Amino acid sequence: MRNPLSDKVLGIEPSGIRKFFDIVSEMDDVISLGVGEPDFDTPWHIRDEGIYSLERGRTFYTSNAGLKELREEICRYLKRRCNLEYDPIHETLITVGGSEAIDIAMRALLNPGEEVLIPQPSYVSYLPCAVLADGVPKIIELKAENEFRLTAEELRESITEKTKLLVLPFPNNPTGAIMTREDLEAIAEVIIEKDLFVLSDEIYSELTYGSEHVSIASLPGMRERTLTINGFSKSYAMTGWRLGYVCGPAEIIAQMTKIHQFAIMCAPTNSQYAAVEALRHGDRDVAEMREAYNGRRRYLMHAFQEMGLPCFEPFGAFYVFPCIKEFGMSSDEFATRLLEEERVAVVPGTAFGACGEGFLRISYAYSLEDLKVALGRLEHFVKRLKEEKNHE
Repeated sequence: MRNPLSDKVLGIEPSGIRKFFDIVSEMDDVISLGVGEPDFDTPWHIRDEGIYSLERGRTFYTSNAGLKELREEICRYLKRRCNLEYDPIHETLITVGGSEAIDIAMRALLNPGEEVLIPQPSYVSYLPCAVLADGVPKIIELKAENEFRLTAEELRESITEKTKLLVLPFPNNPTGAIMTREDLEAIAEVIIEKDLFVLSDEIYSELTYGSEHVSIASLPGMRERTLTINGFSKSYAMTGWRLGYVCGPAEIIAQMTKIHQFAIMCAPTNSQYAAVEALRHGDRDVAEMREAYNGRRRYLMHAFQEMGLPCFEPFGAFYVFPCIKEFGMSSDEFATRLLEEERVAVVPGTAFGACGEGFLRISYAYSLEDLKVALGRLEHFVKRLKEEKNHE
């Protein structure tokens, strides 16, 4: 019998994050710091709007691009938060999470063999989505000494005649790194000079600490070559509602909408009504969650300092990326031993690219109480490893 499976799909590795989730599900007394999901419930007024939409029988398809009312609210939001102006009818598309937007953006933009620059460590979906779109992923290895920011020099050195698209994953999962306006201005010069397009994944844009998020699309000359992707999962604690959006040039959005039309039809209707409420009245909720995350972030940084675990200070998302190279073991080995010996689950840095070796992703989207217990166990583990090292 002939092989029923696609060679392209067979060649894609499963997510490295899932391995530890599967192990954790079969263990007792484990504190998991591995999930990139808010521990907050969706604010009640947002849930209530979703419930009300069901009670009113709003269970129909929306237009392929999404509720006009929601697209208008998104454009108002981007104007007041990022100084970005988009047409809600022709430049805005509602997707099933930000992940769908990444997928269909690459399918709409890439011809076979065209290169996609992917800074790593970064979200696990970029590379497989590029492969599935018949693109050629090229990795830019971000460096700890640059606080995992993308520099203009690194970008320029990675561009070839086949390069078409740059993925810009900031604020970053897994490192928590951000790009300042000055950082973005420097790489924008290269992008314009080399005539590239940008997929700017800004799903963590509301979760920045100490400075306001800057969208690269707001810089001169960048709006017409940028797809701005965002959503409701992280900022509004709406992961299970599966709702995202993308804004960009009308000719690109039209082709993305066509793919979305055939593959998805439309995003969930009740989720869209709930999202309208989130954008209209959810600023206070976002601010309260951001303040709580920031407190946890500061606690983790202090705890790492106390136990002598090197970690640059991240100013975005809800992750820290401590370095464990001093212990002479791989990220996978460290995470496995930590799980088996101390019942704490974290994600090896290599789940987000080979250059994540020697690091761990720790999420602080958990209660401060859980973080204190987990960090106590981690400190005990680190102390034991240092004693073992001293006795060698």
